[in-house]
Amino acid sequence: MSEAVLPFTLAIAAEALADLRARLQATRWPARETVADWSQGVPLAKIQALCSHWANDYDWRRCEARLNSIGQYRTRIDGLNIHFLHLRSKHADAAPLLLTHGWPGSVVEFLEVIGPLTDPLAHGGNAADAFHVVVPSLPGFGFSDQPTTTGWGVERIAQAWLALMRRLGYQRFFAQGGDWGAAIATAIGMLNAPECAAIHLNMPLIYPEAADMEDPTAAEKSAIAAMKFYRNKDSGYAQIQHTRPQTLAYALTDSPAAQAAWIYEKFHAWTDHSGEPESALSRDAMLDNIMLYWLPAAAGSSARLYWESLSFFKNRSLALPVGVTVYPREIFRPSRRWAERHFANIVHWHEADRGGHFAAFEQPASFVAEMRDCFRPLR
Repeated sequence: MSEAVLPFTLAIAAEALADLRARLQATRWPARETVADWSQGVPLAKIQALCSHWANDYDWRRCEARLNSIGQYRTRIDGLNIHFLHLRSKHADAAPLLLTHGWPGSVVEFLEVIGPLTDPLAHGGNAADAFHVVVPSLPGFGFSDQPTTTGWGVERIAQAWLALMRRLGYQRFFAQGGDWGAAIATAIGMLNAPECAAIHLNMPLIYPEAADMEDPTAAEKSAIAAMKFYRNKDSGYAQIQHTRPQTLAYALTDSPAAQAAWIYEKFHAWTDHSGEPESALSRDAMLDNIMLYWLPAAAGSSARLYWESLSFFKNRSLALPVGVTVYPREIFRPSRRWAERHFANIVHWHEADRGGHFAAFEQPASFVAEMRDCFRPLR
């Protein structure tokens, strides 16, 4: 089987964009919510405004051109064509860095950080901090192939990512991730492969144990309360995707309004905003990300990762060097003392002042600084 790495150019057919607009304009809307907040889900007026912008003002060709300008590729690994962004730094001593998104994210999350990471001199940095950047789309997400059989869980993706970095010629690299990306970076670390020198997580898979409930600090009490809120009020999407991803897929694949609402609600729940998600991310940025679910009809194939691997989200132990950045609006915000029970070699720990679940998307300058600070001593 060919292991060629082939250039990939996005050129979505005009008919697909016209179909999207027609579907948006023909949306059959439900009655409005009976509350004055987001507690029942996305308010009707908010999703109507987002979909109106999507139909009338949003320009997909702008995003398409930007993705094409970075450098997109596909290569076949373990039977699937994997899509990825790849930009080599002009600095010969740059360190390879693998960035992995989660759900409901995509490679779009990293567009603002690729330039500063690969060309630090042009962005107020030092050439010694340069990275070669690889950003793959998870199987079933974006423009990677959609698995047609079961078995594509976190551990298999970790093996695929290791194969990808080897195929690109990187004999030593760093891995980073949040959400599912954190699970995959953790799984890569658990492989003990000599190529992976260290990982960085912005949502580490660390959870409190029984003893932690006896004498928590104020910050730990806040983290425990946030976890309880997530479990009781914010995790319904995960249970649906974990148990019935195919049933959900019919609605999200047929209705762009439904697909947008399913993701837009998480931008509200998980970003560090001042009341509305648009204060953390622009409408266009959110829609760029949503398009990577709508265009390839990836609602069901992306949701199936929960069916495959939701059980991976539990305390995991790692021996290799680990860096952690905790953002204040992250879903899970473990304390360092919880993490030290499971991570034997924490080389970087920082609790940021601003930011949420989508770290690179929301706070690109902070994210870049964290990558530089974490991995600088390990080059």
